[in-house]
Amino acid sequence: MADSSSSPSTRNYYIDFLRAFSLLVVVAWHWVFTIVLWQDDGPHATSPIGFTTGLWMATWLLQVMPLFFYVGGYSHSVAWQKARAGGEHIWSFVWRRLRRLAIPALALVFVWIALGIALGAIFDLKWISRGVLLVVSPLWFMGVYLMLIAMLPLFLWLHERWDSIVLVFLVAAAGTVDILRFRYDWGEWLGLVNMIFVWGLCHQLGFFYDRLVAAARRTDLTLLWAGLAALAGLVASGIYPGSMVGVPGERSNMAPPTLCIVALVLFQAGFAEVIRPGMEVRLQRPRWQRASDTINRFSMPLFLFHTTGLALYLGVRYVIAGRNELREPTLGWWLTRPFAFIGPLLLTLPVIFLFGRQWVRKPRAIRS
Repeated sequence: MADSSSSPSTRNYYIDFLRAFSLLVVVAWHWVFTIVLWQDDGPHATSPIGFTTGLWMATWLLQVMPLFFYVGGYSHSVAWQKARAGGEHIWSFVWRRLRRLAIPALALVFVWIALGIALGAIFDLKWISRGVLLVVSPLWFMGVYLMLIAMLPLFLWLHERWDSIVLVFLVAAAGTVDILRFRYDWGEWLGLVNMIFVWGLCHQLGFFYDRLVAAARRTDLTLLWAGLAALAGLVASGIYPGSMVGVPGERSNMAPPTLCIVALVLFQAGFAEVIRPGMEVRLQRPRWQRASDTINRFSMPLFLFHTTGLALYLGVRYVIAGRNELREPTLGWWLTRPFAFIGPLLLTLPVIFLFGRQWVRKPRAIRS
């Protein structure tokens, strides 16, 4: 979702790959692993993690929001350096980025709210508000991302003033919030502060990407194992759940974020660096570059409309086959997972064509 800040000749194809990979994982997770349960007040979404022993461990790799914010931090820092060299003011830079992301996100939310009100009034659908909430709820990420862009002048000043010490301060602040919540029962509302501390740390860590690239390989391995050990220790403490995505009936590591997400971003950043040399060799190939470039071009409308496509697919399926009363994953459900993205994809593409073409970035030259 973050802009690629480099020109075609100096573009960082590995950052493009990480962005594309993160996007595909998020979209595929929603399309393939969403289980819709109908209750008295309407549809509720859950996932197979709460039903399958040990599956929560997969979220340590597949919960890629920390990695996405990390990549976004790098992209914003590089884009700002380029804009500053061109004489642009920081607030002009921030406003330009905010406007580009906020307009389509707010437009989608308003359209769905209006559609929900109209459908509820015409067909007396008592559950429509729950349905609208499920469609627009993934945009929480967009709200946090916009907040980090708005705070970019502060984060850049902290980086220039305190450098890596800022990361220590952010970890300490996030840990303090968790202690006050879990040890002293200060209330869940306090966890919202970690939207700034935890996601701000993931974003701030991206400012150090070039230094990690220049560091010795043992630094990458240290980061990977430190994050993995911290994550394992936090989960083993019994205070934090093992899943890095929300599971009904359990405390969440994501809403609001906890220290587990701090450990997760260290692990994922280290892992990304460990595999980087091999991936950069592959990304020299035009075929890999074109695939990554295509995904990144469509990143904005694909993320915005993928739950709309999913809702349309579920609606068509309910009309044809009736409401699915699946309560937990079955063998047949698991066997269909490799194909579960096809229906939502086919109904998302027309939505992008009709409403999202203006947000598709123009193709860029592929380096030979």
